[in-house]
Amino acid sequence: MICTQLLSPTSPSVFMSMASGSEGPSSTSHKHSNRLAKERSPYLLQHAHNPVDWYPWGKDAFDKAKNEDKPIFLSVGYSTCHWCHVMERESFEDEEIGKILSENFICIKLDREERPDVDKVYMTFVQATSGGGGWPMSVWLTPELRPFIGGTYFPPRDRGGRPGFKTVLTRIIDQWQNNRPALESSGERIIEALKKGTTITANAGQSPPLAPDVANRCFQQLAHSYEEEYGGFRDAPKFPSPVNLMFLMSYWTVNRSTSEGVEALQMALHTLRMMALGGIHDHIAQGFHRYSTDSSWHVPHFEKMLYDQAQLAVAYITASQVSGEQFFAEVAKDVLLYVSRDLSDKSGGFYSAEDADSVPASGGPEKREGAFCVWTASEVRELLPDVVEGTAGNATLADIFMHHYGVKEQGNVAPEQDPHGELQGQNVLIVRYSVELTAARFGITVEKVNELLASARAKMAVVRKSRPRPHLDTKMLASWNGLMLSAYARVGAVLGDKDLVERAVKAGGFLKEHLWDAKQQTILRSCYRGDQMEVQQISPSISGFLDDYAFIICGLLDLYEATLQTEWLQWAEELQLRQDVLFWDDQGGGYFCSDPTDSTVLLQLKEDQDGAEPSANSVSAFNLLRLSHYTGRQEWLQKSQQLLTAFSDRLTTVPIALPEMVRALMAQHYTLKQIVICGQRDAPDTTSLLAAVKSLFLPYKVLMLADGDTESFLCQRLPVLSSMSQLRGVATAYVCQDFTCSLPVTDPQELRRLLLDGTTEHADRMTAE
Repeated sequence: MICTQLLSPTSPSVFMSMASGSEGPSSTSHKHSNRLAKERSPYLLQHAHNPVDWYPWGKDAFDKAKNEDKPIFLSVGYSTCHWCHVMERESFEDEEIGKILSENFICIKLDREERPDVDKVYMTFVQATSGGGGWPMSVWLTPELRPFIGGTYFPPRDRGGRPGFKTVLTRIIDQWQNNRPALESSGERIIEALKKGTTITANAGQSPPLAPDVANRCFQQLAHSYEEEYGGFRDAPKFPSPVNLMFLMSYWTVNRSTSEGVEALQMALHTLRMMALGGIHDHIAQGFHRYSTDSSWHVPHFEKMLYDQAQLAVAYITASQVSGEQFFAEVAKDVLLYVSRDLSDKSGGFYSAEDADSVPASGGPEKREGAFCVWTASEVRELLPDVVEGTAGNATLADIFMHHYGVKEQGNVAPEQDPHGELQGQNVLIVRYSVELTAARFGITVEKVNELLASARAKMAVVRKSRPRPHLDTKMLASWNGLMLSAYARVGAVLGDKDLVERAVKAGGFLKEHLWDAKQQTILRSCYRGDQMEVQQISPSISGFLDDYAFIICGLLDLYEATLQTEWLQWAEELQLRQDVLFWDDQGGGYFCSDPTDSTVLLQLKEDQDGAEPSANSVSAFNLLRLSHYTGRQEWLQKSQQLLTAFSDRLTTVPIALPEMVRALMAQHYTLKQIVICGQRDAPDTTSLLAAVKSLFLPYKVLMLADGDTESFLCQRLPVLSSMSQLRGVATAYVCQDFTCSLPVTDPQELRRLLLDGTTEHADRMTAE
């Protein structure tokens, strides 16, 4: 993330720097304490002992600003944000700066992961006024919460001709006292312009754009930004961008016979393969780091985010379905192994993130980026000294490991990848050779190499465990838990892995128990791990946002397809009805990101970008389609069309910004296949038919089980299911499209063929009576 800073609304002075990762206060004795000590967010707690009179976002701070007629200083970040930590250490722990802040401003600290709605409003302002954005975000507001100056990271003192944070504060105090009307009217004008500029709305009589045209343009735009040697999109820094990869694989399913379709699949698979071999993938302790600082996926920014693990697990299992390669399935399992071990709460929830920085094993007070993950050559040699019999030149296990993973005596990180010198002499593991080449180099079999490398990784994992761990953000967010629910459900379903599906069920139970207020019929945004490892809630709790609903609904639909237990479908329907009431824009179509009745949120935004996480509107467009098929509610099909229509301009001009929404548009165009399995849920013949369906990547389908119970949730909503029955008492599949069904099929291979060819001998017309 490139950060820029802005000093005045009219003449930006820019300070550029890499941003993203953080940790707790470096001081262990607490000379100062402020009201953040009563919060549960790990990010807010990291600032609880600053010499700054911090307030959390809320009425107390707003009232104080109005009563004292002081400007508000709003500082926004998250607990694993590296540059947030730098600014805390340099500025917020500085007594002099703390005094200036506390005496002249009402200071509010905000965790962007707890309040993405507030973050989006002020980030929109900062980007519009400075041309860049990032975290930490620093914004100055009037007592009415209107922004007038904003920026990101500021160094504490003047540096290289650029004013430091202290100078910026002094200038703002002066401007507030002597030029306040100009500041306020400038901020007002910008907010009004942003209200107009961010409006996304459907025009009367308009319909969604043509899916094949939009999909082709999205493919062309991705192909144009594709980097051929190592995969990925752009040179550096390189982000995993699972939304792009899922679009490319979905595009291939409807363009298999075209050169574009083949190219799309090759782009996705090559990117996923190179990422899995690269240093962005943790070869010792599993999971993926946030992004790569170079074009070859070698040296990452080391933080690990839950939302990346969730989406990448789905992308890798999808790659295994389309390619048939076990390699991709192994990576998907590897990601979930990491999440189960390091990001899982005993309640069934998932933690948010692991930091990039930690104290080196060699000691010292200063945390360093990547210290938990990197290796010196001497460490590897000491740990793996055994000579491997039968190798050319009596090689040691260390020789084989170092060759395969690119470990060098002087370290393998180029200076330009290490601007702060934190990785000098260190090695970031990256697979440099195939196992076949490594086997040939040392004169041993491929099987032997695999066995040796696995044993070396296990030994190194034990050493890693003994190192000081990075900070763990134990906040549990509804939206990211929804994404992770999808990952366990989908990977478990494809692999037929009961343990993974069971973990998904546990996650569904956690969401219902801890993040659903049944009385208020409201999703809660977050909950927290208490000191006794219990799940805690804050008071007042934060109500869920659009992405909390959308991602959980998607997770529940995936969980239904993995388990065929209709309780998850029922809850998905309930949540969708609630989402419609809370966030739907009756005038313009589509969903607002947050509750439009909240007067403290100045802009009613509709997220129009599938970025590190998919846009909640993109996910909702797909959810509405799937739910309309499961429930027979035609109004959801219409809502999905209205939503896609509202985003028409963006879809038509820059579909690369919304690849997940393009997938939903394609789903609507190609219409979903309804795959109905008639049989008893756990019977072997039913399981065989289900396995045939789950082995394939079918992005445009809904799967349902008709078990003969006419009182069931599905039969009540889709009466036609009651007329579908088993042939000769054997589990039977019907594949329907546009309410027309194929002849019934009982053989798994025949069902697989039917689903792949897409050709059906039409028999019955499926009608929703």
